[in-house]
Amino acid sequence: MDALLEPFKIKHLTLRNRIISTAHAPSFQEGGHPREQYRLYHEEKARGGVGLTMIGGSTNIAPDSPSVFGQLYAGDDSIIEWFKELTDGVHKYDAAIMCQITHMGRRTAWDNGHWLPVLGPSAVRERAHRSFPKVMEFEDIDRVIENFVDAALRCQQGGFDGIELLSHSHLLGQFLSPMINQRQDEYGGSLQNRMRLSLRILESVREVVGPDFIVGMRITGDELLEGGMDANECIEIAQRLSETSNIDFLNILAGAPYDDLGLAGWVSPMGMPSAPHLTIAGQIRKAVKLPIFHAGGISDIATARHAIAEGHVDLIGMTRAQIADPHLVEKLSRGDEERIRPCVGLGYCVDRVNQCKQAVCGHNAATGREATLPHKITMAKIQKKVVVVGGGPAGLEASRICAERGHEVILFEASERLGGQINLASKSTTRRQIWVLQIG
Repeated sequence: MDALLEPFKIKHLTLRNRIISTAHAPSFQEGGHPREQYRLYHEEKARGGVGLTMIGGSTNIAPDSPSVFGQLYAGDDSIIEWFKELTDGVHKYDAAIMCQITHMGRRTAWDNGHWLPVLGPSAVRERAHRSFPKVMEFEDIDRVIENFVDAALRCQQGGFDGIELLSHSHLLGQFLSPMINQRQDEYGGSLQNRMRLSLRILESVREVVGPDFIVGMRITGDELLEGGMDANECIEIAQRLSETSNIDFLNILAGAPYDDLGLAGWVSPMGMPSAPHLTIAGQIRKAVKLPIFHAGGISDIATARHAIAEGHVDLIGMTRAQIADPHLVEKLSRGDEERIRPCVGLGYCVDRVNQCKQAVCGHNAATGREATLPHKITMAKIQKKVVVVGGGPAGLEASRICAERGHEVILFEASERLGGQINLASKSTTRRQIWVLQIG
């Protein structure tokens, strides 16, 4: 299986080289473009040692797939110059970079962007977004295929090492799922028919980008819903995809985020089990001859080691963990694992990102502020005595920064225990791991 990783230019297949950052939407886009804030955010991960960072969580490819949570838009050529700046910035740290592209289908809102009807294989509403989709006609299908091809070419022209097509819960996954796809034509019914759109897009994209450009797909390993795709059907889908010459890897996740409960199970927030779908990815890895990626609730090195050692995955996504500490890989490489700032699933990266572009991580204030706040602290030219009043999260962080800059710090706290309101918040069973946030 290690030979299959050669396209990813991974020289030494140690744990640190198998840790990647998968696609997500930090909402740093400006006008649908990845400008300075977006670029610096990913550059920091590359500076921190990651071998591959994937950008553009749900990068939209067409006007009738509008952004609902701050995604990029690759539906026209204006994004190419910003892609080039971003990829050049990441490549200078000898890291690879890929972009995820998608059409969201029914998983978006009609009253956004150009106010166009949302699309779907059938007129089945998604509870999370509530719109009744327009049933796609053959002309719509042909147009969407062209949209994917054009967006893939823009990514290639923008300097990316590859792309990932997002299937899970978006338009391609909606065609795959018998729970959503109720068509009676050649795009519905049998698995072969439900896969037709995905296979046509992969074939068309590969024809345009050529054999050396990496193309992968993020797919469902089990929808975990009655009437949806089960593990056996998802394995068969993965096998059929792997039998083509048009795909280089599969990124596996599970669940169906068609409502708030399904979304919670997918992103594994605080209080949920760690890596709940790891074995689902492992089942597909055993069934196909493609590299398998997986990300989902993997926030600590011990779990990542287990995922690799037990053969569940080839590359492991520690995406939110690298939001909390973009230098995670570097620290692991130099033997400073205990210095890694842990992700505790606080949820700022999921819940607050649309409300405040700066509030990305409750554990690391520098994330998203790379232009103004350094992740690595430098010594002050003049050492001073600093008095900090209050040993809550803010006071402790201020004390830490000042001490690392070489100042003499005196911290006053009225209570007998440091931590402030973290002490209270961590008393909840589902939030007890928040204690690691400032104290660990």
